[in-house]
Amino acid sequence: MLFVRMAIGLFGLGIVVFIHELGHFLAARLAGIKVEAFSIGWGNPILKKKIGDVEYRLGMFPVGGYCKFKNTSDHSTNDYKEYWENLRSGIKPDPDSFLGANPVWRILACFGGPFFNLIFAAILLSFIWGIGFDMTTLGNRIVMASEITGEFHPADEAGLKTGDRIIEINGRSTSYFHQIQENITLNAQRPVVLTVQRGEEILYLNITPSLDRATGAGRIGIFFWNDPVIENVREGSPAALAGLEAGDIIVTANGEPVRNSMDFMMALDQSPQTLSIEYQRGGILAATELDLSQGLDPGFSWSVIQFRTPNLSIPAAIAKGFSESWRTLMIAVRSLRLLFQGIDLTQAVSGPVRISYMMGDVATQGFGQGFGTGLRSMAEFLALISIILCMMNLLPLPILDGGMILLYTVELIRKKPVHPKVFSVFQALGITIILGLMLFALFGDILFLVRR
Repeated sequence: MLFVRMAIGLFGLGIVVFIHELGHFLAARLAGIKVEAFSIGWGNPILKKKIGDVEYRLGMFPVGGYCKFKNTSDHSTNDYKEYWENLRSGIKPDPDSFLGANPVWRILACFGGPFFNLIFAAILLSFIWGIGFDMTTLGNRIVMASEITGEFHPADEAGLKTGDRIIEINGRSTSYFHQIQENITLNAQRPVVLTVQRGEEILYLNITPSLDRATGAGRIGIFFWNDPVIENVREGSPAALAGLEAGDIIVTANGEPVRNSMDFMMALDQSPQTLSIEYQRGGILAATELDLSQGLDPGFSWSVIQFRTPNLSIPAAIAKGFSESWRTLMIAVRSLRLLFQGIDLTQAVSGPVRISYMMGDVATQGFGQGFGTGLRSMAEFLALISIILCMMNLLPLPILDGGMILLYTVELIRKKPVHPKVFSVFQALGITIILGLMLFALFGDILFLVRR
Protein backbone atom coordinates (compact mmCIF):
# COMPACT_ATOMS: atom_id res chain seq x y z
CA MET A 1 0.00 0.00 0.00
CA LEU A 2 2.90 2.34 0.77
CA PHE A 3 4.29 1.73 -2.73
CA VAL A 4 0.93 2.47 -4.35
CA ARG A 5 0.56 5.73 -2.43
CA MET A 6 4.10 6.80 -3.27
CA ALA A 7 3.60 5.97 -6.95
CA ILE A 8 0.35 7.96 -7.14
CA GLY A 9 1.95 10.84 -5.25
CA LEU A 10 5.03 10.93 -7.48
CA PHE A 11 2.78 10.97 -10.54
CA GLY A 12 0.83 13.91 -9.11
CA LEU A 13 4.01 15.75 -8.14
CA GLY A 14 5.33 15.12 -11.65
CA ILE A 15 2.24 16.84 -13.08
CA VAL A 16 2.84 19.94 -10.94
CA VAL A 17 6.53 20.06 -11.91
CA PHE A 18 5.63 19.56 -15.59
CA ILE A 19 3.25 22.53 -15.44
CA HIS A 20 5.98 24.64 -13.78
CA GLU A 21 8.61 23.81 -16.38
CA LEU A 22 6.05 24.21 -19.18
CA GLY A 23 5.54 27.77 -17.96
CA HIS A 24 9.27 28.47 -18.25
CA PHE A 25 9.36 26.78 -21.65
CA LEU A 26 6.46 28.72 -23.19
CA ALA A 27 7.54 32.05 -21.65
CA ALA A 28 11.06 31.57 -23.02
CA ARG A 29 9.72 30.75 -26.48
CA LEU A 30 7.51 33.84 -26.33
CA ALA A 31 10.59 35.90 -25.41
CA GLY A 32 12.58 34.48 -28.32
CA ILE A 33 14.92 32.51 -26.04
CA LYS A 34 16.02 29.15 -27.41
CA VAL A 35 15.28 26.14 -25.19
CA GLU A 36 17.81 23.31 -25.61
CA ALA A 37 16.34 20.76 -23.20
CA PHE A 38 13.11 20.14 -21.30
CA SER A 39 13.34 17.53 -18.54
CA ILE A 40 11.00 16.00 -16.01
CA GLY A 41 13.15 14.50 -13.26
CA TRP A 42 16.84 15.00 -12.47
CA GLY A 43 19.95 13.01 -13.25
CA ASN A 44 20.94 11.18 -16.40
CA PRO A 45 17.98 10.82 -18.75
CA ILE A 46 16.52 7.33 -19.02
CA LEU A 47 14.46 8.47 -22.00
CA LYS A 48 15.14 11.30 -24.40
CA LYS A 49 13.95 12.42 -27.79
CA LYS A 50 14.85 15.46 -29.83
CA ILE A 51 11.99 17.20 -31.57
CA GLY A 52 13.07 20.23 -33.55
CA ASP A 53 15.65 22.16 -31.55
CA VAL A 54 14.52 20.82 -28.15
CA GLU A 55 15.60 17.57 -26.47
CA TYR A 56 12.85 16.22 -24.24
CA ARG A 57 14.11 14.12 -21.31
CA LEU A 58 12.85 11.90 -18.51
CA GLY A 59 15.37 12.01 -15.65
CA MET A 60 16.54 9.08 -13.56
CA PHE A 61 15.26 10.64 -10.33
CA PRO A 62 11.48 11.28 -10.61
CA VAL A 63 11.54 14.49 -8.57
CA GLY A 64 11.86 18.02 -9.92
CA GLY A 65 12.75 19.03 -13.45
CA TYR A 66 14.42 21.74 -15.46
CA CYS A 67 14.25 23.77 -18.63
CA LYS A 68 17.73 24.41 -20.12
CA PHE A 69 18.05 27.65 -22.07
CA LYS A 70 20.69 28.29 -24.71
CA ASN A 71 24.17 29.15 -23.36
CA THR A 72 23.21 28.82 -19.70
CA SER A 73 23.31 25.91 -17.27
CA ASP A 74 20.79 26.57 -14.47
CA HIS A 75 21.99 30.16 -13.97
CA SER A 76 25.54 29.03 -13.12
CA THR A 77 28.22 31.47 -11.94
CA ASN A 78 30.59 30.44 -14.75
CA ASP A 79 27.99 31.26 -17.41
CA TYR A 80 27.32 34.62 -15.83
CA LYS A 81 31.03 35.44 -15.48
CA GLU A 82 31.62 34.63 -19.15
CA TYR A 83 28.63 36.79 -20.09
CA TRP A 84 29.94 39.71 -17.99
CA GLU A 85 33.50 39.49 -19.38
CA ASN A 86 32.25 39.24 -22.97
CA LEU A 87 30.18 42.38 -22.48
CA ARG A 88 33.26 44.22 -21.17
CA SER A 89 35.13 43.11 -24.30
CA GLY A 90 32.31 44.27 -26.55
CA ILE A 91 31.17 40.73 -27.39
CA LYS A 92 27.43 40.38 -27.23
CA PRO A 93 25.87 36.92 -26.63
CA ASP A 94 23.56 35.40 -29.22
CA PRO A 95 20.23 37.22 -29.14
CA ASP A 96 18.36 33.90 -28.88
CA SER A 97 20.34 32.84 -25.78
CA PHE A 98 19.05 33.43 -22.27
CA LEU A 99 21.72 35.97 -21.25
CA GLY A 100 21.55 37.59 -24.67
CA ALA A 101 17.89 38.48 -24.16
CA ASN A 102 16.75 41.77 -22.70
CA PRO A 103 16.41 41.58 -18.87
CA VAL A 104 12.65 42.05 -19.29
CA TRP A 105 12.44 38.84 -21.32
CA ARG A 106 14.65 36.99 -18.83
CA ILE A 107 12.32 38.08 -16.02
CA LEU A 108 9.36 36.83 -18.06
CA ALA A 109 11.04 33.46 -18.63
CA CYS A 110 11.73 33.08 -14.88
CA PHE A 111 8.23 34.21 -13.92
CA GLY A 112 6.52 31.82 -16.36
CA GLY A 113 6.96 28.73 -14.14
CA PRO A 114 5.35 30.08 -10.94
CA PHE A 115 2.67 31.85 -12.97
CA PHE A 116 1.65 28.63 -14.69
CA ASN A 117 1.46 26.87 -11.32
CA LEU A 118 -0.99 29.51 -10.08
CA ILE A 119 -3.08 29.31 -13.27
CA PHE A 120 -3.08 25.49 -13.10
CA ALA A 121 -4.36 25.60 -9.51
CA ALA A 122 -7.06 28.10 -10.47
CA ILE A 123 -8.21 25.85 -13.35
CA LEU A 124 -8.39 22.80 -11.06
CA LEU A 125 -10.36 24.68 -8.40
CA SER A 126 -12.66 26.19 -11.04
CA PHE A 127 -13.41 22.67 -12.27
CA ILE A 128 -14.17 21.47 -8.73
CA TRP A 129 -16.50 24.37 -7.99
CA GLY A 130 -18.13 24.01 -11.42
CA ILE A 131 -19.20 20.39 -10.89
CA GLY A 132 -19.92 20.81 -7.17
CA PHE A 133 -18.75 18.49 -4.41
CA ASP A 134 -19.93 16.78 -1.24
CA MET A 135 -18.98 18.29 2.12
CA THR A 136 -18.77 16.39 5.41
CA THR A 137 -18.58 18.64 8.44
CA LEU A 138 -19.91 19.39 11.93
CA GLY A 139 -21.69 22.36 13.42
CA ASN A 140 -20.21 25.28 15.34
CA ARG A 141 -20.94 23.98 18.84
CA ILE A 142 -17.86 23.21 20.95
CA VAL A 143 -16.55 20.94 23.72
CA MET A 144 -13.79 22.27 25.98
CA ALA A 145 -10.57 20.26 25.61
CA SER A 146 -9.71 20.99 29.24
CA GLU A 147 -12.61 18.75 30.30
CA ILE A 148 -10.95 15.90 28.42
CA THR A 149 -7.23 16.51 28.98
CA GLY A 150 -7.26 18.50 32.22
CA GLU A 151 -4.91 21.06 30.65
CA PHE A 152 -5.51 24.84 30.56
CA HIS A 153 -5.91 26.35 27.08
CA PRO A 154 -6.61 29.81 25.58
CA ALA A 155 -10.29 28.82 25.34
CA ASP A 156 -10.42 28.53 29.14
CA GLU A 157 -8.70 31.88 29.59
CA ALA A 158 -11.17 33.53 27.20
CA GLY A 159 -14.17 32.14 29.14
CA LEU A 160 -15.56 29.67 26.60
CA LYS A 161 -17.71 26.80 27.89
CA THR A 162 -18.83 23.42 26.57
CA GLY A 163 -22.04 23.85 24.58
CA ASP A 164 -21.17 27.35 23.31
CA ARG A 165 -21.60 28.08 19.62
CA ILE A 166 -18.92 30.14 17.86
CA ILE A 167 -21.02 31.99 15.31
CA GLU A 168 -18.43 34.55 14.11
CA ILE A 169 -14.65 35.09 14.16
CA ASN A 170 -13.51 38.65 13.52
CA GLY A 171 -16.92 39.39 12.05
CA ARG A 172 -16.86 36.45 9.62
CA SER A 173 -19.72 33.97 9.90
CA THR A 174 -18.76 30.48 11.12
CA SER A 175 -21.68 28.10 10.70
CA TYR A 176 -19.54 24.98 10.50
CA PHE A 177 -16.53 23.61 12.32
CA HIS A 178 -14.20 23.71 9.28
CA GLN A 179 -14.73 27.49 9.08
CA ILE A 180 -13.77 27.85 12.76
CA GLN A 181 -10.81 25.52 12.28
CA GLU A 182 -9.51 27.51 9.31
CA ASN A 183 -9.75 30.86 11.09
CA ILE A 184 -8.07 29.59 14.27
CA THR A 185 -5.35 27.66 12.43
CA LEU A 186 -4.28 30.73 10.44
CA ASN A 187 -4.15 33.10 13.43
CA ALA A 188 -1.54 31.57 15.73
CA GLN A 189 -0.39 34.16 18.30
CA ARG A 190 -2.69 36.80 16.78
CA PRO A 191 -5.66 38.09 18.81
CA VAL A 192 -9.10 37.43 17.36
CA VAL A 193 -12.64 38.27 18.49
CA LEU A 194 -15.15 35.44 18.86
CA THR A 195 -18.87 36.03 18.69
CA VAL A 196 -20.34 33.30 20.90
CA GLN A 197 -23.93 32.20 21.39
CA ARG A 198 -24.61 30.77 24.86
CA GLY A 199 -28.29 29.91 25.13
CA GLU A 200 -30.11 33.14 24.32
CA GLU A 201 -27.07 35.29 25.17
CA ILE A 202 -24.55 36.68 22.65
CA LEU A 203 -20.98 37.18 23.96
CA TYR A 204 -17.91 38.81 22.43
CA LEU A 205 -14.71 37.17 23.66
CA ASN A 206 -11.09 38.08 22.91
CA ILE A 207 -8.75 35.14 22.42
CA THR A 208 -5.19 34.60 21.16
CA PRO A 209 -4.63 31.13 19.66
CA SER A 210 -1.44 29.45 20.84
CA LEU A 211 1.13 28.14 18.36
CA ASP A 212 1.37 24.39 17.84
CA ARG A 213 5.12 24.12 17.28
CA ALA A 214 4.80 20.72 15.61
CA THR A 215 2.57 22.02 12.80
CA GLY A 216 2.69 25.83 12.94
CA ALA A 217 -1.10 25.93 13.35
CA GLY A 218 -3.08 28.01 15.82
CA ARG A 219 -4.87 26.17 18.66
CA ILE A 220 -7.32 27.35 21.33
CA GLY A 221 -8.17 24.06 23.06
CA ILE A 222 -11.59 22.98 21.80
CA PHE A 223 -13.17 19.91 20.29
CA PHE A 224 -16.28 20.06 18.16
CA TRP A 225 -19.64 18.92 19.46
CA ASN A 226 -21.10 15.88 17.72
CA ASP A 227 -24.51 14.63 18.83
CA PRO A 228 -24.27 10.94 19.96
CA VAL A 229 -26.33 9.62 17.04
CA ILE A 230 -25.02 6.51 15.29
CA GLU A 231 -24.58 6.90 11.51
CA ASN A 232 -23.69 3.31 10.62
CA VAL A 233 -22.57 0.09 12.30
CA ARG A 234 -19.82 -2.14 10.95
CA GLU A 235 -20.84 -5.77 10.48
CA GLY A 236 -19.38 -8.13 13.09
CA SER A 237 -18.23 -5.27 15.34
CA PRO A 238 -18.91 -5.01 19.11
CA ALA A 239 -21.69 -2.51 18.34
CA ALA A 240 -23.35 -4.89 15.87
CA LEU A 241 -23.08 -7.81 18.32
CA ALA A 242 -24.64 -5.61 21.01
CA GLY A 243 -27.63 -4.95 18.75
CA LEU A 244 -26.97 -1.28 17.97
CA GLU A 245 -28.29 0.11 14.70
CA ALA A 246 -27.97 3.25 12.60
CA GLY A 247 -30.10 6.03 14.07
CA ASP A 248 -29.73 4.92 17.69
CA ILE A 249 -29.00 7.73 20.15
CA ILE A 250 -26.57 6.95 22.99
CA VAL A 251 -28.01 8.33 26.24
CA THR A 252 -25.67 7.03 28.96
CA ALA A 253 -22.39 5.13 29.21
CA ASN A 254 -21.57 3.32 32.46
CA GLY A 255 -24.32 5.35 34.11
CA GLU A 256 -22.90 8.74 33.05
CA PRO A 257 -24.89 11.04 30.74
CA VAL A 258 -23.63 11.18 27.14
CA ARG A 259 -24.26 14.65 25.72
CA ASN A 260 -21.91 14.34 22.76
CA SER A 261 -19.42 11.98 21.14
CA MET A 262 -16.57 13.19 23.38
CA ASP A 263 -18.49 12.10 26.51
CA PHE A 264 -18.81 8.65 24.99
CA MET A 265 -15.11 8.52 24.06
CA MET A 266 -14.13 9.40 27.64
CA ALA A 267 -16.32 6.57 28.97
CA LEU A 268 -14.82 4.25 26.36
CA ASP A 269 -11.27 5.03 27.51
CA GLN A 270 -12.22 4.16 31.09
CA SER A 271 -13.82 0.79 30.17
CA PRO A 272 -11.14 -1.63 28.93
CA GLN A 273 -13.42 -4.73 28.95
CA THR A 274 -17.12 -3.86 28.77
CA LEU A 275 -19.17 -0.70 28.43
CA SER A 276 -22.76 -0.56 29.65
CA ILE A 277 -24.84 1.84 27.60
CA GLU A 278 -28.41 3.05 27.35
CA TYR A 279 -29.69 4.14 23.98
CA GLN A 280 -32.87 5.48 22.49
CA ARG A 281 -34.52 4.00 19.39
CA GLY A 282 -37.77 5.41 18.11
CA GLY A 283 -38.39 7.12 21.45
CA ILE A 284 -37.95 3.87 23.40
CA LEU A 285 -35.10 3.52 25.90
CA ALA A 286 -33.08 0.29 25.84
CA ALA A 287 -29.83 -0.99 27.35
CA THR A 288 -26.97 -3.18 26.16
CA GLU A 289 -23.27 -3.87 26.70
CA LEU A 290 -20.30 -3.46 24.37
CA ASP A 291 -17.66 -6.18 24.56
CA LEU A 292 -14.32 -4.35 24.36
CA SER A 293 -12.06 -7.28 25.20
CA GLN A 294 -10.58 -7.21 21.68
CA GLY A 295 -9.96 -3.44 21.61
CA LEU A 296 -11.56 -0.06 22.18
CA ASP A 297 -13.08 0.27 18.71
CA PRO A 298 -16.87 -0.02 19.15
CA GLY A 299 -17.38 -0.42 15.40
CA PHE A 300 -19.70 2.46 14.56
CA SER A 301 -19.46 6.03 13.31
CA TRP A 302 -21.33 9.14 14.37
CA SER A 303 -23.74 11.11 12.24
CA VAL A 304 -22.26 14.22 10.64
CA ILE A 305 -23.56 17.10 8.56
CA GLN A 306 -23.43 16.32 4.85
CA PHE A 307 -24.34 18.62 1.99
CA ARG A 308 -23.39 19.27 -1.62
CA THR A 309 -22.14 22.59 -2.91
CA PRO A 310 -24.14 24.06 -5.81
CA ASN A 311 -22.92 23.60 -9.39
CA LEU A 312 -21.66 27.07 -10.29
CA SER A 313 -21.97 28.52 -13.78
CA ILE A 314 -18.77 28.63 -15.84
CA PRO A 315 -18.05 32.34 -15.15
CA ALA A 316 -18.87 31.94 -11.44
CA ALA A 317 -16.74 28.78 -11.17
CA ILE A 318 -13.79 30.49 -12.85
CA ALA A 319 -14.12 33.51 -10.56
CA LYS A 320 -14.34 31.24 -7.51
CA GLY A 321 -11.37 29.14 -8.65
CA PHE A 322 -9.13 32.16 -9.17
CA SER A 323 -10.20 33.85 -5.93
CA GLU A 324 -9.59 30.64 -3.94
CA SER A 325 -6.16 30.24 -5.56
CA TRP A 326 -5.19 33.81 -4.69
CA ARG A 327 -6.50 33.45 -1.14
CA THR A 328 -4.53 30.23 -0.65
CA LEU A 329 -1.39 31.91 -2.03
CA MET A 330 -1.77 34.77 0.45
CA ILE A 331 -2.27 32.30 3.30
CA ALA A 332 0.91 30.47 2.26
CA VAL A 333 2.87 33.73 2.16
CA ARG A 334 1.57 34.74 5.58
CA SER A 335 2.44 31.32 7.00
CA LEU A 336 6.12 31.80 6.13
CA ARG A 337 6.61 33.88 9.26
CA LEU A 338 5.99 30.75 11.33
CA LEU A 339 9.32 29.33 10.16
CA PHE A 340 11.01 31.97 12.31
CA GLN A 341 8.92 31.42 15.44
CA GLY A 342 10.53 28.23 16.74
CA ILE A 343 8.30 25.61 15.12
CA ASP A 344 9.58 22.06 14.61
CA LEU A 345 11.00 22.20 11.08
CA THR A 346 11.16 18.41 10.82
CA GLN A 347 7.36 18.44 11.11
CA ALA A 348 6.55 21.68 9.28
CA VAL A 349 8.92 21.38 6.29
CA SER A 350 8.02 18.51 3.98
CA GLY A 351 10.25 17.03 1.32
CA PRO A 352 9.22 15.25 -1.90
CA VAL A 353 8.92 11.87 -0.14
CA ARG A 354 6.37 13.08 2.41
CA ILE A 355 4.52 15.22 -0.15
CA SER A 356 4.28 12.22 -2.50
CA TYR A 357 3.00 9.99 0.29
CA MET A 358 0.45 12.55 1.46
CA MET A 359 -0.78 13.14 -2.08
CA GLY A 360 -1.11 9.39 -2.67
CA ASP A 361 -2.83 8.94 0.69
CA VAL A 362 -5.37 11.66 -0.09
CA ALA A 363 -6.04 10.09 -3.50
CA THR A 364 -6.40 6.49 -2.28
CA GLN A 365 -8.70 7.47 0.57
CA GLY A 366 -10.77 9.62 -1.77
CA PHE A 367 -11.12 6.91 -4.43
CA GLY A 368 -12.09 4.52 -1.64
CA GLN A 369 -15.21 6.67 -1.20
CA GLY A 370 -15.96 6.80 -4.92
CA PHE A 371 -14.35 7.89 -8.19
CA GLY A 372 -15.74 11.43 -8.01
CA THR A 373 -14.53 11.96 -4.43
CA GLY A 374 -11.09 10.60 -5.30
CA LEU A 375 -10.81 12.84 -8.35
CA ARG A 376 -11.79 15.91 -6.32
CA SER A 377 -9.41 15.06 -3.48
CA MET A 378 -6.52 14.59 -5.89
CA ALA A 379 -7.35 17.81 -7.74
CA GLU A 380 -7.53 19.80 -4.49
CA PHE A 381 -4.17 18.50 -3.30
CA LEU A 382 -2.56 19.14 -6.70
CA ALA A 383 -3.89 22.69 -6.58
CA LEU A 384 -2.48 23.22 -3.09
CA ILE A 385 0.98 21.85 -4.00
CA SER A 386 0.98 23.92 -7.19
CA ILE A 387 0.22 27.10 -5.25
CA ILE A 388 2.93 26.34 -2.67
CA LEU A 389 5.43 25.68 -5.48
CA CYS A 390 4.48 29.02 -7.02
CA MET A 391 4.99 30.84 -3.73
CA MET A 392 8.27 29.13 -2.86
CA ASN A 393 9.79 29.78 -6.28
CA LEU A 394 8.87 33.47 -6.16
CA LEU A 395 10.76 34.05 -2.90
CA PRO A 396 13.61 36.51 -3.58
CA LEU A 397 16.21 33.90 -2.68
CA PRO A 398 19.23 32.99 -4.80
CA ILE A 399 18.84 29.93 -7.09
CA LEU A 400 15.03 30.26 -7.03
CA ASP A 401 13.06 32.00 -9.78
CA GLY A 402 12.36 34.91 -7.44
CA GLY A 403 16.08 35.42 -6.81
CA MET A 404 16.81 35.50 -10.54
CA ILE A 405 13.95 37.93 -11.10
CA LEU A 406 15.47 40.18 -8.41
CA LEU A 407 18.93 40.10 -10.05
CA TYR A 408 17.63 40.85 -13.53
CA THR A 409 15.39 43.61 -12.16
CA VAL A 410 18.50 45.23 -10.65
CA GLU A 411 20.24 44.85 -14.02
CA LEU A 412 17.27 46.44 -15.76
CA ILE A 413 17.33 49.44 -13.40
CA ARG A 414 21.14 49.86 -13.47
CA LYS A 415 21.23 49.20 -17.24
CA LYS A 416 24.18 46.89 -16.68
CA PRO A 417 24.64 43.47 -15.05
CA VAL A 418 25.80 43.09 -11.47
CA HIS A 419 29.43 42.16 -10.90
CA PRO A 420 30.19 38.38 -11.10
CA LYS A 421 31.45 38.44 -7.50
CA VAL A 422 28.05 39.74 -6.35
CA PHE A 423 26.36 37.08 -8.45
CA SER A 424 28.65 34.39 -7.04
CA VAL A 425 28.01 35.38 -3.40
CA PHE A 426 24.29 35.59 -4.10
CA GLN A 427 24.21 32.10 -5.59
CA ALA A 428 26.40 30.61 -2.82
CA LEU A 429 24.05 32.05 -0.21
CA GLY A 430 21.10 30.53 -2.02
CA ILE A 431 22.70 27.11 -2.25
CA THR A 432 23.40 27.20 1.51
CA ILE A 433 19.79 28.12 2.35
CA ILE A 434 18.26 25.59 -0.05
CA LEU A 435 20.57 22.78 1.11
CA GLY A 436 19.68 23.57 4.73
CA LEU A 437 15.97 23.35 3.98
CA MET A 438 16.51 20.15 1.99
CA LEU A 439 18.35 18.55 4.92
CA PHE A 440 15.50 19.47 7.28
CA ALA A 441 12.99 18.13 4.77
CA LEU A 442 14.97 14.92 4.23
CA PHE A 443 15.32 14.33 7.96
CA GLY A 444 11.61 14.96 8.44
CA ASP A 445 10.76 12.61 5.56
CA ILE A 446 12.88 9.83 7.06
CA LEU A 447 11.16 10.23 10.45
CA PHE A 448 7.79 10.28 8.68
CA LEU A 449 8.47 7.01 6.85
CA VAL A 450 9.84 5.34 10.00
CA ARG A 451 6.60 6.22 11.81
CA ARG A 452 4.65 4.73 8.91
